[in-house]
Amino acid sequence: MSDLGAPVRRTGPPGGGTIKEISRAGRRASSFAALDVPAARIDPAFARTSATDLPEVGELDLVRHYTRLSQQNYGLDTGFYPLGSCSMKYNPKVAETAAGFPGFSRLHPLQPADTIQGTLELLWRLEAALCEITGMARATLQPPAGACGEMTGLLIMRAFHASQGHTRRTVLIPDSAHGTNPASVQLGGYTAVKVPSDARGLVDVEALEALVDEDVAGLMLTNPNTLGLFERDIQRITAAIHGVGGLVYYDGANLNAIMGRTRPGDMGFDIVHINTHKTFATPHGGGGPGAGPVGVVQRLVPFLPVPRIERDGDRFRLEEDATESIGRMHGFHGNVGILIRAYVYVFLHGRDGLREVSDRAVLNANYLATLLRDTFPLAYPDVPPMHEFVATAAALEQETGIRAMDVAKRLIDLGFHPSTVYFPLVVDEAMMVEPTETESRETLDAFAAALARAAGEARTDPDLLHAAPTTTPVGRLDEAQAARHLILHW
Repeated sequence: MSDLGAPVRRTGPPGGGTIKEISRAGRRASSFAALDVPAARIDPAFARTSATDLPEVGELDLVRHYTRLSQQNYGLDTGFYPLGSCSMKYNPKVAETAAGFPGFSRLHPLQPADTIQGTLELLWRLEAALCEITGMARATLQPPAGACGEMTGLLIMRAFHASQGHTRRTVLIPDSAHGTNPASVQLGGYTAVKVPSDARGLVDVEALEALVDEDVAGLMLTNPNTLGLFERDIQRITAAIHGVGGLVYYDGANLNAIMGRTRPGDMGFDIVHINTHKTFATPHGGGGPGAGPVGVVQRLVPFLPVPRIERDGDRFRLEEDATESIGRMHGFHGNVGILIRAYVYVFLHGRDGLREVSDRAVLNANYLATLLRDTFPLAYPDVPPMHEFVATAAALEQETGIRAMDVAKRLIDLGFHPSTVYFPLVVDEAMMVEPTETESRETLDAFAAALARAAGEARTDPDLLHAAPTTTPVGRLDEAQAARHLILHW
């Protein structure tokens, strides 16, 4: 096995397979005291008619099974995770520690506001910091993920236009946008209209201006865009939308590139959502809790979800006035444990530290793009990338028949998680790489060497790449079939 990246464990200790395979009748991993209250009768309509088909294992078997699975996994704590568009940032352990403090972890969501003043102050201060970072007037912390943040922003957009007596039907979206954007537009009751990119990989401003009319409710845009390129004509773009009374929505997926350098509000954006996992290093993915705060300019504040945290002197209260509000987007105050982690990240870095985060993210991306330019050139080389870049394996595929997916699978055998591939859809054989700010030069050098090695093997031993990965517990899967024919149970 190569020593380029983190080791990938092929197998754990003896006893692999599913937990069902080690089940034995009568084994238990827990015990319960005898009931000291009367047994409750279950309505026959809700009672089971057969026993549950659950595995029966002892505690040691249970612990070893899941420990074995964890040892076969790959994560940020074990190696480089360069997924472009995902900002797989290292989660600082100090933030995890703070979120676990009993004063936070033991709170009950139904406690009266006067018993949770410390937590309310923390959330109020976090909102103020997010508004300062993005140039917004107020924000809601309720949305439990970025996609829900998008939905929140679109509902605010809809409520605003309704308050003006306008019925608008379309929202403009660049052709390189995240897939959540058109999905959110549809859920918000609008029709998505695609705006093409120009030869530089930026929004074709003349095409956008031709699409703008009084039926346009707004524009959803990421800046830097999904190709990792800064939209140089951003003020002309926002002016075109505002000129017909529309709103401009900032998808905060790439906020990690610009902190301390510029702000969405200063560019002319009216609504901003933030992915705390992409910018403030809260845990990412896995189906667990997230946070997607949404900030707005002053004229949109009345439409924010309720309740809002307000400060009266040294006390904090919950404002429930919902006269124009879109209502609740999540129970209570959102996923507070995640928001605490974001608070720790923001205030430990401070203003200058957050600027350095973005500067280093951009530096790392450009350094890595330079190392790879002869092997996997940039798809749009005329504009320097920001915090991420999109390279292309099209030339390698034409020469050898080896595609971006083959290179990605080979990287696993070389000890690295692959980059994003085949996204954005506007790039042929796309390879989207985002190193983030915390990776060292040595790690970036090793990743570039692994990609160069894979490219060399594509010319000398293409079957090696077609067979990859071979060092993992499971070989290459038919991902298309898996997506089309889901099997979500044993």
